[in-house]
Amino acid sequence: MTAIELRGVTKQYGEVTAVDELDLTVESGEIYGFLGPNGAGKSTTINVLLDLIAPTAGDASVLGYDAHEEPTAIRERIGVVPEGYDVYDRLSGRKHLQFAIDSKGATDDPDELLARVGLDDAGDRPAGGYSKGMKQRLVLGIALVGSPDLLILDEPTTGLDPNGAQEMREIIRAENERGATVFFSSHILEQVEAVCDRVGIMREGELIAQDTIDGLRDQLGTQTTLVFRLSDVPPDLETTVGGLDGVESVAVDGTEITVEATDDAKGDVLSTIQERATVEDFSTEEQSLEDLFVEYTSEPQQATA
Repeated sequence: MTAIELRGVTKQYGEVTAVDELDLTVESGEIYGFLGPNGAGKSTTINVLLDLIAPTAGDASVLGYDAHEEPTAIRERIGVVPEGYDVYDRLSGRKHLQFAIDSKGATDDPDELLARVGLDDAGDRPAGGYSKGMKQRLVLGIALVGSPDLLILDEPTTGLDPNGAQEMREIIRAENERGATVFFSSHILEQVEAVCDRVGIMREGELIAQDTIDGLRDQLGTQTTLVFRLSDVPPDLETTVGGLDGVESVAVDGTEITVEATDDAKGDVLSTIQERATVEDFSTEEQSLEDLFVEYTSEPQQATA
């Protein structure tokens, strides 16, 4: 079963096309990262899924329900951390959670939820006095009420310190292990890379890439950095390695040699160096999701299913 499916979704605001014939599928049980620069159409897509706006054309379904025709059935089974949210200043964190529990007809323990999102010491304080990060934690706690089948998180780590961001990742993993599908957008790419099964990259309203992170690397033919520490560097080693197919650059610093090469060339580089020198240490550094994001959003790429 698919958790999210969009077919030909377009949203226009006058002459501006925010989302253009978007086809997107998120399978049940996966963690899907939704990426793109500001104005790429991410929030518009999420708003279509939540029936906050109607698409100009196309269809969207969530957990098998039509997003526009059956929004109530969808809301009963999802948890949402929206990009823009408000809390009731005079209500305590515990009362926020109890209200959400009552509204969903759930049986959650508000104290357990407070502890889970790191607010157990602030549950009785008015939420109006919370910091931005604490409010983010509270909204996440509300999203977790009722053990939702799908979590839709729009920039869920905004306002969180590094410890809070790590806790957020742990909660996402735990919810996924429980069986929930997680769909979230974030501009903090390290968070996405740490937890996602697949990612989709939007640009100017179009989905230009969709795959695992390794799959995105393969599609771009991206390079890998290989770093060798040798007992000594033979005089001709730099020239020999630099002449191999797929090697883009070679740099020697003392007994350390750094090689930029395509994935296909890694084996040749390694064997060539091992034949000519004694390798004391070896490491590789693949392109990060941030590097991939820049490449996909800076240059025209063919969209992939």
